[in-house]
Amino acid sequence: MVVGGGLAGITAALALADAGRPVTLVESRPRLGGLAFSFTRDREPGPLTVDNGQHVYLRCCTAYRGFLRRVGAEHLAPVQRRLDVPVLDARTGRLGRLRRSGLPAPLHLAGALARYPHLSVADRASVVRAALALRRLDPEDPALDRLSFGSWLRRYGTGPAAVAALWDLVGVATLNARADDVSLALAVMVFRTGLLSEAGAADIGLPEVPLGEIHHHRAGRALERAGVRVLTRTRVRGLRRSAEGGWWADLRRGDGPADPGAPGGSANGIGADAVVTALPQDATRALLPPGAVADPDRFGELGTAPILDVHVIHDRPVLREPFLAMINSPVQWVFDRTVASGLADLPGAGESQYLVLSQSAAGEEIDLPVAVLRERYLSALARALPAARTARVRDFFVTRERTATFDPAPGTRRLRPGPLTDAPGLFLAGAWTATGWPATMEGAVRSGLAAARAVRASGPGARIAAGVVATARGAGDPPGSAGLPPPASATAPAGEERDA
Repeated sequence: MVVGGGLAGITAALALADAGRPVTLVESRPRLGGLAFSFTRDREPGPLTVDNGQHVYLRCCTAYRGFLRRVGAEHLAPVQRRLDVPVLDARTGRLGRLRRSGLPAPLHLAGALARYPHLSVADRASVVRAALALRRLDPEDPALDRLSFGSWLRRYGTGPAAVAALWDLVGVATLNARADDVSLALAVMVFRTGLLSEAGAADIGLPEVPLGEIHHHRAGRALERAGVRVLTRTRVRGLRRSAEGGWWADLRRGDGPADPGAPGGSANGIGADAVVTALPQDATRALLPPGAVADPDRFGELGTAPILDVHVIHDRPVLREPFLAMINSPVQWVFDRTVASGLADLPGAGESQYLVLSQSAAGEEIDLPVAVLRERYLSALARALPAARTARVRDFFVTRERTATFDPAPGTRRLRPGPLTDAPGLFLAGAWTATGWPATMEGAVRSGLAAARAVRASGPGARIAAGVVATARGAGDPPGSAGLPPPASATAPAGEERDA
């Protein structure tokens, strides 16, 4: 049984089903996808399918790309042919681009760095020094986790302007924290993997459809084809050892007892030989039975970090790029979701454009009233985008994920567990576990694969080697396979937005 229908849980369920295991997946919400989902909003100019937050991935996210292929959705989230990120200095109005060449890494970014207008000559020199030093660091070195990325950058003469124009431009979006608040080990992993390993590693993949189409509809059909039994609107209230040596899950569906109707089940629960919990850290700590892990309180020490998304519909186009990063502005990243949301097909839409402003590391803003956010971000857009000054705002709303990711602060490495627990047959998954990655879609998928490998390794007669199954690197997997065997056979819920 897999508890939790986010990307980690879906991945674990598919990997185990493809390996011939009968699997039941239990999800408390009415939909799959975890924190990467869609909902319907029906206001002016008409019904839209809205993502709770803007999600992208990179070409180096091989596990998530494997997930997309497994659920038949790779074509719905294409990757750029070559990295190309427009970056606007909102203070000066100057536009620069981070665009890679066809040269091998790290030379693929040399031309972009030389032409990047948001760095001084001294800043460029500091970036080169830091990048060369990053290549020599090992993200697996425990000593790096005790240092902050910001303090390390300052050793190489990196000033605030260079941090804002480059390191935080990338790091805040991927790590959900600013350089001074990030573990150096995690930052090394992100920048080495994304920018310094292979020329195409940082090419951006952007979903062209709502996330619910991929993570709920397509993933749900893949689970059905694989033979996975999916129970939505069903909550696991407790786990305990069964008399047969497996596990018993107490279930509740909606407002009453669950009726799983599966072999080994009853009106009040279901039994399983093995259980994978694919829940956030606090929910995992609450669900684990006593003795399952040596120090469950450390899960609570692993803090959380929020993400705020601001949604604006203008009555005319105000952004010519598919997405845009900004510096010297409250706005971090802006994405055009006009087509993906269905706005372009609405009869009354006209020339309207739907923009999403993705704001990571949003601790100071996450609880601000909508009126305050409206004034702040509409003013910022008007200063940065001339067309926004005369455009009429047809709709404005925000979505808030207060616990979007784990906090990637220095010292978090020791708080992230691998898939194994001290209880036989009980395993952990989730982007917060020890994947080596930050809390991204890639990290979630890798955790599901690690848990599935651990389950398979713990089968009858198998010897569990913690050093082998406790990480999700998949060294034996073919490139891009994400460890998933070939498939066995070849309107989102509303009410999720917090403010309107």
